[in-house]
Amino acid sequence: MATKKDLRRLRIKRSIRSKISGTAVIPRLSVFRSNKSIYAQLVDDVNGVTLASVSSDKVVTEKITKIEASHITGAELAKTAIDKGITQVVFDRNGYLYHGRVKSLAEGAREAGLKF
Repeated sequence: MATKKDLRRLRIKRSIRSKISGTAVIPRLSVFRSNKSIYAQLVDDVNGVTLASVSSDKVVTEKITKIEASHITGAELAKTAIDKGITQVVFDRNGYLYHGRVKSLAEGAREAGLKF
């Protein structure tokens, strides 16, 4: 059963997704935040393909805060994207507030060289 909070996030997510979409040249950077980890992927919506993905489970091995882990995850995704020749993305916060872990991931990706 979806909670009121989940339904609100899904409504916001639908609104965001109606306005943005990714291409092969400028993919969509989609963020998913779970209680334990944060996941990010670059999506080409035209072809329906995930170009790159990263999770804090795989990237972070030492014991640090979730916000620091998000920052490292964003930087790692940016490195992967730049290796594949992607320098610009469209940010999809997936209905989450641009705050805390989501903001930290975005800042990490920006510092590592992605433009959005």
